[in-house]
Amino acid sequence: MEKYYRDRFEAQRRVARTIAGIMEVNQVLEKLRTEIRHVIPSAMEVCILLLDSDAPKYTRPLQCALYDRPVNCLQCKRHRPAIEKAIREGKGVLVSESEPVVRHDGSRVAVGPEAAIPAFVGDRILAVLSAVALPGVHFGRKDFYFLKDFSEFVGNALLSAKRHWEITQEKIHISQMLAHLSPFVPHSVRRLVEQNPEMLSREKQSRNVSVLFLDLEDYTRLSASRPEAEVNEIVEKMFSSFVDPIHRSSGDINETAGDGLMIIFKDDDAQTNAVHAVKAAFDIQERNRVINTELGFDRSPIHVNMGINTGSALVGMTRFTGSLETRMTYTASGPVTNLAARLAGQASGGDILVGEETRKMIDGLWPVYDRGVVNLKGIDHPVHVYSLVRK
Repeated sequence: MEKYYRDRFEAQRRVARTIAGIMEVNQVLEKLRTEIRHVIPSAMEVCILLLDSDAPKYTRPLQCALYDRPVNCLQCKRHRPAIEKAIREGKGVLVSESEPVVRHDGSRVAVGPEAAIPAFVGDRILAVLSAVALPGVHFGRKDFYFLKDFSEFVGNALLSAKRHWEITQEKIHISQMLAHLSPFVPHSVRRLVEQNPEMLSREKQSRNVSVLFLDLEDYTRLSASRPEAEVNEIVEKMFSSFVDPIHRSSGDINETAGDGLMIIFKDDDAQTNAVHAVKAAFDIQERNRVINTELGFDRSPIHVNMGINTGSALVGMTRFTGSLETRMTYTASGPVTNLAARLAGQASGGDILVGEETRKMIDGLWPVYDRGVVNLKGIDHPVHVYSLVRK
């Protein structure tokens, strides 16, 4: 083992330096995965399988690159022999021959040896680090040591994220935060004004943002078939389940309107904002599937339709003054926001539609499906529309 001490030390120092300033656990996990691929060039894919039952509350599953469309690592690798053996024996294992990975279309991806190492926190396995080698290539002893080192990074990252989530839950209990949908906006505005009082008088500024609109497709049918109190309870339960995924991706919920939400991603560069918006959309889609199952709507689900658009918008405080009160919100206005709303209105069956600029920003990161050129209400010219959902 001492033979590889310097290489392992350099890899650990490089990783520590890379992730030191990153707070979002999924970014940490992606950085770790990228580093493993760098130090183990024989690995055709590296996955981190999240086994903690609370994991969906503080992180999201990583996507496996061996598939032709997004599949999270837990779904594609959970029952492979190396993973099962590592969990059962509680230690790192190596399987010299692995079964091919079978894609959705039936095609098979040949793989070489497969290594799996549990990531422990105390005596609990929170995740399993899995590496698949290229066909005809073997993992060396140094590769196995590298994987063991990185499994400790993974365990520490997940433990830190889980503790942060638990503390947050203690401070702001979700049921209090969503006693009614309207407090979303005042809370957001109040926080911004407390941090920057001058924002009350500051003019709107032009910034590059990504805007995500979502609405419930079957809200009208739901309202017509159930008592109002029950409908409100269902909608609040659904929307409350979306809050953590939105905040996890640095989104700011700034408008609520019955069966819809408007979310702005404005804190980073254009591409990062677009990536955060898409990640939030996929997380919302997954949470909606879970909620539909919990509510017993499997046969007739309530779909969440979404539209995402990226570009320059006027961002800042908007004041609505009525006869009884003045309401303020922090919003993005302009054609970018309008198109995002129209895309959400165009979507159906749980679709996620994106505009041309968003498509450019995420090119190569997710599969995108061309839906052609369409005419949208309120938009002067035909718009090229793309979907993130394969149909």
